[in-house]
Amino acid sequence: REKEDYLIDGIVVKVDSRQQQELLGHTGKGPRYAIAVKFAAEQVTTVVESIGLQVGRTGKLTPVANLRAVSVAGTTVARATLHNEDFIREKDIRVGDTVVLQKAGDIIPEVVQVLTEFRTGKEKKWKFPTTSSLCGGDGAIERIPGEAAHRCVVRGSPEQLARKFAHFVGKSAFDIDGFGAKTVRFLLEEGIIASFDDIFTLTHDKLITLPGFKEVSVQKLLASIQEARTVPLNRVLVGLSIDHVGEETALLLARHFNTLKRLKDANRADLEEVPGIGDVVAQSVASWFDDEEHQALIERLSEQVKITRVAMPDRDGEFEGLTIVVTGTLPTLSRERAEAMVKRAGGKVAGMVSRKTTFVLAGEKAGSKLEKAHELGVPVIDEREFKKRLGL
Repeated sequence: REKEDYLIDGIVVKVDSRQQQELLGHTGKGPRYAIAVKFAAEQVTTVVESIGLQVGRTGKLTPVANLRAVSVAGTTVARATLHNEDFIREKDIRVGDTVVLQKAGDIIPEVVQVLTEFRTGKEKKWKFPTTSSLCGGDGAIERIPGEAAHRCVVRGSPEQLARKFAHFVGKSAFDIDGFGAKTVRFLLEEGIIASFDDIFTLTHDKLITLPGFKEVSVQKLLASIQEARTVPLNRVLVGLSIDHVGEETALLLARHFNTLKRLKDANRADLEEVPGIGDVVAQSVASWFDDEEHQALIERLSEQVKITRVAMPDRDGEFEGLTIVVTGTLPTLSRERAEAMVKRAGGKVAGMVSRKTTFVLAGEKAGSKLEKAHELGVPVIDEREFKKRLGL
């Protein structure tokens, strides 16, 4: 890579067979038939000048190191995330420390280690504050029970709202071109928008008189907003910033419930029935839709946009309507590949064995799931029988 006149961070190795690519399938974020091989990251040293906080769209607070500016992997870096309080304590990162810095995947700056031999005694330990102006109300901060993360006790601060809006209009959600973070912040500060549905009430007259908005940019923004009025359910769920609901989880929910109304009316037990959805996600989704403000938002948003069903993946039909559990180590198939084959054949993959399970595909060291199958009288097959049923 040093001989090229452009920067590269690695190579991608890909399965060449189209048939095998289709069998391997995709996750919510990318193909299973390709893997990125990264080169070792360039490392440099710099100094932690201070540590501050940034708030995310869900109210989580992340400590950030403000660094002495340094060039690494082709760009100048002056900030790096420190993830959480435990990360700072584990690496014993202090204000004034000399640290080794690299870019994770040659993209995200990260502190690798502290060079303690450069300490002078003037370095200061950092403690997570109990309040922050980034939070709403009195600015109180709390640590999330059972997690290493902290969050605002009162959510909905201007900074958090700006991040939620930027996510809502981003590519993984409504994908409104020309609606960047700066535009979001400006419209929020001016009081032009206050809720997601307000975006779809923007007009030429509202925008053209605002500083920085010219005729061409206004027309392009309005055209992009109009295009975003038709959106698949999974991207709506991504845009709503529901805790623990990313792109892949949103896709699972959208395919299972088909409509926003059915999902809104589902209780926690209904959600836990969805293959791939655990109790934490089920509780988070149920709580979000139980909130009266969120219900009102859904009503207003539904008046502005047409939410379409998500197309199901191509199916061969051998396992149409069947619920299958994959467990243990299979002779030739990875668990991920076996599950992809089940889905491609029209079946549902479940994480737990129940009376609704059609059969269990078991390999070596199957453990408690195999025992549960025997206890409930659920049929158990091996990889050979599995492939036979698929005609392989």
